[in-house]
Amino acid sequence: MEKIITEQNFDAELASKQPLVVDFSATWCGPCKKVAPIMTELAEEYEGRVTVGKADVEECAGLAARYGIASVPTILFFKDGELVDRMVGAAPKSKFAEKFDTLL
Repeated sequence: MEKIITEQNFDAELASKQPLVVDFSATWCGPCKKVAPIMTELAEEYEGRVTVGKADVEECAGLAARYGIASVPTILFFKDGELVDRMVGAAPKSKFAEKFDTLL
C-alpha cells in the first residue's frame, strides 16, 4: 500500500529504518498515470521491506523544490535517510524493480 507523502510527514518517513521510494507526480500528467499502477504493484511486492510513497508536486511544492523536481513523474530513492538515486519519466516495471532491489 502506498503512503500519501505530505510536507508534514515526509521527514518522519525519511527517518524510518526502511528504504523510501517517493513518486512525485501530478493529476494532469499522462506519464504519471502509467507509472502509478506500477508503483502500487511494487508497494505490495516490497511491503515490509521498502516504503513506497506518492507526493503530488502541487501539494508538496516545498519538497519538490528541495529535491529539484523539474518534471513529473520523478521517482526518488532513499536509503538510510539519504537520496541515492532518481528516475525521471515512465519506465517498465522491471526498471523500477531493479532500483528497488538496490535499496535492499
